[in-house]
Amino acid sequence: QVQLVESGGGLVQTGGSLRLSCAASGGTLSSYTMGWFRQAPGKERAFVATITWSGSTTSYVNSVKGRFTISRDNAKNTVYLQMISLKPEDTAVYYCAAVTRRRGIVTSPREYDYWGQGTQVTVSS
Repeated sequence: QVQLVESGGGLVQTGGSLRLSCAASGGTLSSYTMGWFRQAPGKERAFVATITWSGSTTSYVNSVKGRFTISRDNAKNTVYLQMISLKPEDTAVYYCAAVTRRRGIVTSPREYDYWGQGTQVTVSS
């Protein structure tokens, strides 16, 4: 069974940058669509970004377009989320996830099969 571990979260000031990583063990991610989601206190888990197995196609929620970049290194079994120009509203626990049952762009959390434990991102104003 695939296990996902996120890292790279932390406390940053408004306008700062962070790069999140999601490393997999117990299996390869190379054939899976991968996604990043976030959950702020009192809110539901929400889609942030997704990337197809080859990395050729990505999709983002409108609020992060131009600021966040999802990428992957299949040789390292790792997916990344580069975040720049961070805002206080980006504060949340960020989760990576993998889809095993379909290809292409997937934005609904219900379609993801494997999840990491999450990493906290806090942006101070």
